[in-house]
Amino acid sequence: MALSDGNENDMIQGRTFKFPKDSIVAFDKGYVHYQWFGDPTNQGVTSDQIIQLNSAHAIERGAPKLRRVVFLDKESGKRYVFLTNNFSLCAATIAAIYKDWLQVELFFKAIKQNLKIKAFVGLSKNAILTQVWIAMITYLLVAFARHCEKAGWPVQRILRVIQLNLFERRGLLEILQPDPPRYKKCEPQMRLAL
Repeated sequence: MALSDGNENDMIQGRTFKFPKDSIVAFDKGYVHYQWFGDPTNQGVTSDQIIQLNSAHAIERGAPKLRRVVFLDKESGKRYVFLTNNFSLCAATIAAIYKDWLQVELFFKAIKQNLKIKAFVGLSKNAILTQVWIAMITYLLVAFARHCEKAGWPVQRILRVIQLNLFERRGLLEILQPDPPRYKKCEPQMRLAL
């Protein structure tokens, strides 16, 4: 994970990563950088083509030949178009990689929705990054606890339950799997006879 002050494009951070040979990197169209494409160089598949981008912008920057894979998701009915510089994998594998990438995007969307940092404890870059990292670690630990317990609760509910029990001396298992309440059947204290 790379964090920045939010004033720079993700592409700046993305290009700093060093990927091992034969790595597979999935990203969205916000990472279009034709020269960079050259560096890291079925079912549902409706098209598999080799293309050359021919806009003046692409030609000026030396855009390489790319592979265009079109995939139709039968569950949602949505059509996806993927560009890749990988010519050795089958088209269905390329589509599966991007489908998995979409799950990562949904994960980050869930993090943004659940980790509401309302105020920063400090205003220095270090203080803000520390607070963001702590929130991220907390979310991942709660997600892991949810996975291990198979509680079926959404992460947001688990976070709320933990917040309510923050100052209680109880284990996580007790919080996530409380004993059913034991109510005694008792007589009403007062009866009114008419």
